[in-house]
Amino acid sequence: MRPFAILNARLLDPESRLDARGGLLVVEGRIADLGPQLDGRDLPADCEVLDADGRCLAPGLVDLRVRLGEPGYEHKERIDTAVAAAAAGGFTSIAALPDTRPPVDDPAMVESVARRARLLKSVKVYTWAALTRGLEGRELAELGLLAEAGAIGATDADRQVADARIMYRALAYASVFDLLVQTHPEDASLARGGVMNAGVVATRLGLAGVPRWAEIIALERDLRLVEATGARLHVAHITTAEAVAAIRDAKARGLPVTCDVTPHHLLLGEEEVEGWRTYARIVPPLRTARDRAALIEGLADGTIDAVASDHTPQDQDSKRLPFAQAEPGTVGLETALAAVLELVHAGSLPWQRAIEVLSTGPARILRLPAGRLTKGAPADLVLFDPDERWTVTETGLHSLSKNTVFEGRTFRGRVLATWVDGRPVYPRFRTGLATSP
Repeated sequence: MRPFAILNARLLDPESRLDARGGLLVVEGRIADLGPQLDGRDLPADCEVLDADGRCLAPGLVDLRVRLGEPGYEHKERIDTAVAAAAAGGFTSIAALPDTRPPVDDPAMVESVARRARLLKSVKVYTWAALTRGLEGRELAELGLLAEAGAIGATDADRQVADARIMYRALAYASVFDLLVQTHPEDASLARGGVMNAGVVATRLGLAGVPRWAEIIALERDLRLVEATGARLHVAHITTAEAVAAIRDAKARGLPVTCDVTPHHLLLGEEEVEGWRTYARIVPPLRTARDRAALIEGLADGTIDAVASDHTPQDQDSKRLPFAQAEPGTVGLETALAAVLELVHAGSLPWQRAIEVLSTGPARILRLPAGRLTKGAPADLVLFDPDERWTVTETGLHSLSKNTVFEGRTFRGRVLATWVDGRPVYPRFRTGLATSP
């Protein structure tokens, strides 16, 4: 592999707090050198040089929660289209959810997904295993064997383990293997039949609502079980102000708890459902302006550890239905960075924190060797223009499904190139970027 250097870039590394103009040298897939002193002198003789012209160079992004489509839902997404979307969004590592058909609840399935992803030689794909057999919440999966096969953690995806005794046993069992458990904080009995946030908008539209208490009651239960077992728990896609407060309190008490939020819950609210817009049919549902303010505050102060795309592809036939019958979810890999940069441009989030919640934070939660610019680290990198404006369109997306809740929205900030282990997986060199032999 030919060495290459990216010069004249704004280097952003949350771990070292680096924010400076400089360069980065890649040799044999790893970062050989970086910093303000790297200005093009003393480079290897055969080094390729890329002039970033002041654009931002950061650690490759890491996504905690992605649906790959395979096996069973190839009409919605495939592994190859998912990793293409991830690369276009600046992601170099993604964690696949186990709610496929059949579910990833045995070691052979874990190994199969990993093997198929490796053949693509693109974005790194890690796999969540099912917490219970068949994701049915009744019998624990073989967590020890799944961890041994390479699963990064266990979760039943968007299904809450309703039986508290089963959840207690799952956390206790996972703690023996130091295996991360991810939970969907939504009491199924309270949420049953609901299709959007319970409130005035739902009433006006004649739609059944999901009360905010469905989230907080489920979350409080699981936090108590963590207190009893000492297991590591990651709480997925929190949406309410009360959940932010509960996580903040749990961390203050020293519980081993982390959590994430999605870009769409940070930027959008229940009013997106007006007109019965099925692309805004999300699980958990979009909430209120008060909730969004609490989520942004929690993200800024460190209560919320990461932003996850919650990439959920749905084909057109699944969305072109009456609102209550439409499948929930939105694709998000290609818009996550731009959505978070909205908060930076608005002054709600510092630059370093924005990169941290998309790279270093998720990598830390999953214990991956990613999310940092440092000598010797894998050259998993994203180069982006923080000021380029672009409009989200279905035709511009790499995902097989095009169900984006941000359709028609103009963002400021766009990925130019992505490298995995020093290999370009998404080159998009435009005006102002130059390469030379």
